[in-house]
Amino acid sequence: MTHTSQPHVTLVGAGPGDPELLTLKAVKAIASASVLLVDDLVSDAITAHASAGARIIHVGKRGGCQSTPQAFIEKLMVQEALSGETVVRLKGGDPFIFGRGGEEVEHLQAQGIAVTVINGITSGLAGVTSLGIPLTHREHAHGVVFITGHAKQGTAEHVDWVALGHTAQQAKLTLVIYMGVRGAAHLQEALLQSMRANTPVAVIHQVSLPTQRHGVCELQHLHETLLRETLASPSVIVIGDVFKGMLAMQGNAEFKASA
Repeated sequence: MTHTSQPHVTLVGAGPGDPELLTLKAVKAIASASVLLVDDLVSDAITAHASAGARIIHVGKRGGCQSTPQAFIEKLMVQEALSGETVVRLKGGDPFIFGRGGEEVEHLQAQGIAVTVINGITSGLAGVTSLGIPLTHREHAHGVVFITGHAKQGTAEHVDWVALGHTAQQAKLTLVIYMGVRGAAHLQEALLQSMRANTPVAVIHQVSLPTQRHGVCELQHLHETLLRETLASPSVIVIGDVFKGMLAMQGNAEFKASA
């Protein structure tokens, strides 16, 4: 395999899991790599696009589980790029939507390494689309907010969910919450202070995979729905009136989400 003459790393968004959701640009980058650093949620069906001679290094990153330290991943990317490898950092979803892609770009550039970023379909979009629901609908939502439910470790950072809920209610926004399952009871309690108790919510587990499952409920029943349906991580929580019709239909035995 031919190695690049200039130190360079490509950050590739692998999408939510379904290999058919990869972009053509992502497939080409994966196929050209001599070294791939692969996140935990990236499936073998996606790494199958790699060259037979490529070296695949798994650097697991999964919320709530033991993870490869970010500093080690960044050091490894630099080491491989400086040794002349064609390096692809393969990340679930989109590198710039809660994927720490920004941190990795900054670190690589500080070491004099050029970086290319290839977007992937983020799970907050793919999950809702799989249910046949738009994130925005002019009758129900004027915009969408992507937000993390998991604060940076070692800090006192937190989201003012009460204020966010008030804004979402007044401005008709759909809230897409990543990494929010573990704190769902707190989210529910806080959002109920500023949002209607019957605001529709969807929780989508293992987006785009054959094992995808979902639950739809009112905000006041979010936590109990997670427990009853055993909807654990990785899941996205989506809150907003775009799900009004689906919530009304959930009692219909013939209604099925898209595969």
